[in-house]
Amino acid sequence: MRQRALAALALGVLSLLGLALGLGNLRRGVFVAVLTLVFAVTAIWLGTGASRQARRSRTARPRGAISGVVLAGFGLAFSVLWLLVLAVFWPQLSAYYSCMSGANTVAAQQVCHSQFTNSVGGEISVLNGQ
Repeated sequence: MRQRALAALALGVLSLLGLALGLGNLRRGVFVAVLTLVFAVTAIWLGTGASRQARRSRTARPRGAISGVVLAGFGLAFSVLWLLVLAVFWPQLSAYYSCMSGANTVAAQQVCHSQFTNSVGGEISVLNGQ
């Protein structure tokens, strides 16, 4: 029971930490988002299982079970949100990352940023039906 709770806590932390580390590269970001999604679902499963087992045996809830579920819930929500953003804005993000990789000056980076903002703004207005 305690091992499952600690594993849930560790996977919950990894699901949040992985998202923070995987946002620098677009293609790696997709892989990391899917991996953190799996970590989060596994952590929720382990944490709820450990709590359920403690309730059945009428013992104290193991440390880390609830914390792991909460952290994994945040990791799950952020992973799903990031995957949705990637699905909707993939062409714009891809163009932005390629533009930024070739931008050697601050002025070139600002041009990349304004192009991205304009293209995303156009996509959002299409999604809103305007």
